[in-house]
Amino acid sequence: MRSLAMRGGTSTFALFLIPFLLMFNAQQTGDSSTFDADGTAHITRTVPMPSTLSPEAQKWLAGLAQQKYAPQTLAERRAGTDKWRAEGSAAARKRFPVNVEEKTIGGVRTDIITPLEMPAANRSRVLINLHGGGFNSDSGSLIEGVPISNLAKVKVVSVYYRLAPENVFPAAVDDVVAVYKELLKEYKPKNIGIFGTSAGGILTAEVAVKLKQSGLPLPAALGLFSILADYSKPADSMSLFALNGLPGIVAPLDPHKRIGEEYAPNTDPKDPVLSPIYADLRGMPPTLLVTSTRDILLSNTSIFHLALLHAGVDAQLVVFEALPHAYWYHFELPETQQTLELMAKFFEQKLGH
Repeated sequence: MRSLAMRGGTSTFALFLIPFLLMFNAQQTGDSSTFDADGTAHITRTVPMPSTLSPEAQKWLAGLAQQKYAPQTLAERRAGTDKWRAEGSAAARKRFPVNVEEKTIGGVRTDIITPLEMPAANRSRVLINLHGGGFNSDSGSLIEGVPISNLAKVKVVSVYYRLAPENVFPAAVDDVVAVYKELLKEYKPKNIGIFGTSAGGILTAEVAVKLKQSGLPLPAALGLFSILADYSKPADSMSLFALNGLPGIVAPLDPHKRIGEEYAPNTDPKDPVLSPIYADLRGMPPTLLVTSTRDILLSNTSIFHLALLHAGVDAQLVVFEALPHAYWYHFELPETQQTLELMAKFFEQKLGH
């Protein structure tokens, strides 16, 4: 009988055999990867349902895979997001009871969201929420602000900023700055936070840079939840994932072509307000960034987190497992509850200090 040499607890025979087993497994499952001369990858992979997720999240992901996906006109998109927003807002208010009152602030329509009970210490604090929706629709107002108001026990001002393509950059930035300046008459900067998801998170970063450029006092904290901070070029995850992660349409991206032309058709994509990664980020407020491993903006969020760290900013990045873009809109998921509690706790810790 021939003995096998052991190195670190693994036989040389086993090490020799592993690549052949992996290759055999790939052939059986149809996995493959080929590369063009410039490094462009053509990949096929078999991805099992992640056992790391809650049963509720696994069920939800399975349901996403069964949906039909097709390109939409702007009218179709807005009709869909309006329906989703109405349903999601109702679900949010049922699960996280709050009071909501519409109010115009600085000439901009807003919703004032207040918890049913507010500690005395929180009466001098306020959060500004900027909804998602790709800058051309509203897919998040109330859905984002209601849970945070309820959990953090603080007032949230949800801003209905102007949408593209009718109102292009910097219209949305100007609207939020107008609201912020009005709130400064009532609240100290150290008691104000700004947060948003997707387009709203991008807008949060853009507003912070604009405030800094304008010499206005910065808020105490920022919540950048699944964002993009560089409109001059696409990032890796945009070629891997659709809005719902693995299911959906992923159009090939030209690495040399700018993105966001509908939102900012007349602005240099490296403008530091439009693309905050090109701004002087030193002195920016403490920032929480949240994303997930199947998020279309995973790379973009991670890249901006690194830029904030290089600038010496107190920046935290939290990445959840196997979930797609803005999964925290779905209240049936235990992961959503964890995420919302984490967001609320961040603002509880940073405001007023």
